[in-house]
Amino acid sequence: MSSDAVQDVRLATDADLPALKALVESAYRGDAARGGWTHEADLLEGERITADDLAAQLANPAMRVLVLPGEDTTLPATISITDLGEGVAYLGMFAVDPALQAGGIGRRMIAAAEDWALREFSAHTMRMTVISSRAELIAWYIRRGYVDTGRTTPFPIPDITHLSMVVLEKPLG
Repeated sequence: MSSDAVQDVRLATDADLPALKALVESAYRGDAARGGWTHEADLLEGERITADDLAAQLANPAMRVLVLPGEDTTLPATISITDLGEGVAYLGMFAVDPALQAGGIGRRMIAAAEDWALREFSAHTMRMTVISSRAELIAWYIRRGYVDTGRTTPFPIPDITHLSMVVLEKPLG
């Protein structure tokens, strides 16, 4: 995707925190999330991320939280990248407003994240994890050039033992 297609994606700021939290919650949890196809609403309940966790991500020098600004104070999409070192970046917190999913915004946000990872972290590999039972989502990432590494990791919340994560990677540049 050309840099023109991702030029309006920008770094999130503290002023974005309320809209960012609302977007992430609506894309992943509760009835609103069921309007899209990437949600976890049937797998997990409760808060997806706290406002404090979001603020910590914005303050973390190894992270970049990217947003696509809306026409008002809303945010249609967000994605984060983390510098893991040794040329590897981690793609996380990818959320698109459920009402806008399947319209190309997701592809646009991934392109922006990959571009930022190359420029900001000199990354040559993008890594991500996806809940292993989300076959349709894993297939979507594979169509975007990600490869299933064959590795899995535990779900990041220790009390949740019935879920695991598949590790996907994509070479950058």
